[in-house]
Amino acid sequence: MSNAPRLTSLDALHRSLGATMTDFAGWDMPLRYGSERDEHNAVRTRAGLFDLSHMGEITVTGPEAMQALNHALVGNIATIGAGRARYTMICQEDGGIVDDLIVYRLGETEYMVVANAGNAQTVLDAITERAAGFDAEVRDDRDAYALIAVQGPESPGILKSVTDADLDGLKYYAGLPGTVAGVPALIARTGYTGEDGFELFVTPEHAERLWRALTEAGQDAGLVPCGLSCRDTLRLEAGMPLYGHELTTALTPFDAGLGRVVKFEKDGDFVGRTALEAAAAKAESNPPRKLVGLIAEGRRVPRAGFSVVAGGEVVGEVTSGAPSPTLGKPIAIAYVDAEHAAPGTPGVGIDIRGTHEAYEVVALPFYKRQK
Repeated sequence: MSNAPRLTSLDALHRSLGATMTDFAGWDMPLRYGSERDEHNAVRTRAGLFDLSHMGEITVTGPEAMQALNHALVGNIATIGAGRARYTMICQEDGGIVDDLIVYRLGETEYMVVANAGNAQTVLDAITERAAGFDAEVRDDRDAYALIAVQGPESPGILKSVTDADLDGLKYYAGLPGTVAGVPALIARTGYTGEDGFELFVTPEHAERLWRALTEAGQDAGLVPCGLSCRDTLRLEAGMPLYGHELTTALTPFDAGLGRVVKFEKDGDFVGRTALEAAAAKAESNPPRKLVGLIAEGRRVPRAGFSVVAGGEVVGEVTSGAPSPTLGKPIAIAYVDAEHAAPGTPGVGIDIRGTHEAYEVVALPFYKRQK
């Protein structure tokens, strides 16, 4: 088996645009095209175009597709309306998070699960195994889709100019089939940047045509191509968790402060229920470390794994850190002991290579767009 990274259908186009490429979860992906700060600011103020074709699409169909997913995942799939989407998770039997997911209900008995690139095979295997007792088919559709996202305040106007789909009627976390630049697409209003925006699922052979059409449509609005680097700083400012950083198999959704995604009231048993009930009870009586934001008073940038300190003691750990282009200061997300997690808690810092740098504890997210 070849160890060469997989290429998206836009690979040649990225290279022609001068992208710096990087291996990400076994895919060759654009890290940046020019300045990651400029790309970040473009998404915050105008619009950015992303290739997300590395994400893993899994289709579940059949008379018991909903029941199969209800058993496999922690959310209540029965309450997803047709054309809507839901953020949820798949957990191990012990409650540890395997991945966070978006589930789209495409039809009466058809669902699409979108998994993170690095976990796509694991999620596919787990759903396939868990759906075995149900009248449902699980299909690996990773090669059936390319995924292009347009994100930022100008994105609705840009997309409207190349589609006759009803974007005004498309709510956040919903999807509808339509034609974009003459290409059939599933148009979803989701995103990972903290801005309004759309994700467009198309067949791989249509990806380049769609990318070029959006680039042209967005020229006057200041649209720029964007890489994974600014995607990370955008989601960090928006306080959105990243698998492998804020979410891991060592944590339950309750540890991550995302217990709300676990729906105990749904019909039937689901994988991890018993362990998650115990985790929920424990979180109530003995709150776990809390996920908080930290803003630097100085200029030094924290990284994942650095210790959060207070009074000479380690009270937490950084899960993500980067300079924030919007705030103009370094920021971090960290799990911190409950007694040091309240916004404004004095004396909290981060140990950056032996020096305790002062940081302000804040509630997440760091950035929230004006509606």
